[in-house]
Amino acid sequence: MEFTDVLVKRRTIRKYRQEKIPLERIEGILECARLSPSASNRQPLEYLVIIDENKLEDVFQTVKWAGYIAPEGNPEEGEKPVAYVVLLIRSDLKSAFTSHDAGAAAQSILLACFNEGIGTCWLGSVDRERLRSSLAIPDRYTIDTVIAMGYPAESSEIFDITDSVKYFRKDNTYHVPKRRIEDILHINNMK
Repeated sequence: MEFTDVLVKRRTIRKYRQEKIPLERIEGILECARLSPSASNRQPLEYLVIIDENKLEDVFQTVKWAGYIAPEGNPEEGEKPVAYVVLLIRSDLKSAFTSHDAGAAAQSILLACFNEGIGTCWLGSVDRERLRSSLAIPDRYTIDTVIAMGYPAESSEIFDITDSVKYFRKDNTYHVPKRRIEDILHINNMK
């Protein structure tokens, strides 16, 4: 797949086939995150991969899905993620730019997954204390976000915004409004 196609066609996926992702494939994806830009090369991020079936439900219970259409947008039994990556920030390496590092690493994960045929959902609405407790994450780490992973069991498509940013689901497809390029691109001035 052409790189531009990866950038343009990647969409959030919230329902997954129950087919395991080989750990080697996840490790390759996280290699892309490891090599992402890092402010002052501090490299404050670490990654906790959850693939144990007994722990997947624990993580699932700490995240919220598809806020605009909950609970319809929530994965049901037989559609839940088969893996999660928890993005962790080491407190001793944190800086004012750590959120930028996390965003760059997360984007690398999302794009690498899409290129491998793996669907993802980047989740920021997380019960961090419950997740910390259930996964025994030490206090020296800040939980940034969680990325759900699995082979897609749905599709998602974009369309130009008309009057609302709210996405909706119809016929097993998410329909996601995006601002048009002519509404956000400014050349040489902000007229």
